[in-house]
Amino acid sequence: MGPVRRLALAAAVGGAGLLAVYLRLVRPWTMRWGATEEEVARPLPGDRILPHPGFSATRAITIAARPEDIWPWLVQMGSGRAGWYAIDRLDNAGVPSATEIISELQDLKIGDVIPMVVGQPVGPHVRDLEPGRRMLWVTEGQLSWEWLLEPVDEQTTRLLNRIRGTYPPLWSRRMLYAIAASTGDIVMNRKQLRGIKARAERLAQAATSSLAQAPSTPAQVPQ
Repeated sequence: MGPVRRLALAAAVGGAGLLAVYLRLVRPWTMRWGATEEEVARPLPGDRILPHPGFSATRAITIAARPEDIWPWLVQMGSGRAGWYAIDRLDNAGVPSATEIISELQDLKIGDVIPMVVGQPVGPHVRDLEPGRRMLWVTEGQLSWEWLLEPVDEQTTRLLNRIRGTYPPLWSRRMLYAIAASTGDIVMNRKQLRGIKARAERLAQAATSSLAQAPSTPAQVPQ
């Protein structure tokens, strides 16, 4: 066996080994980052949209804020809206994601499109909406993206995020993109959840500070 063939064989073996490590150790972590076993196994209403997905990821994060402090950040997301709180250079045409609640973006309704491209009405639409608790985005036959807020106590909330999708046919030119997107989405989604957490906790802390600084009303003495 010549040196070129030996080098090619070594590269193939090394590549196969890296792939095996990724599939066994890294991939499972990316598909359930931050989520408990119960949260991963738990059925959600949006699962009915794609009962047999090719891709299914459940991620979660604990936020030191109440659902009402988190919900406004969720409903204003979208390219050309408040952004995605993630990698703005890639997913919001370089425009920084909002760091404030935008009042004109709070009236999200069933049927509205969540734009994935700045300036174009391209993206999933809102299928279900329970203000302050849950929403579901859907691209028919391709994607379901569900958000769920569940209080842990009076000041803490779990944010659960589930993305399910289908893969195009193997011979499709879109397959390479689909594989890359489903492999790298953990980078965007993890940063996004952390971005929501940081914004919501800052809002909650500001509200708590304002309440603490507000002058108290003197007690009325009965006449």
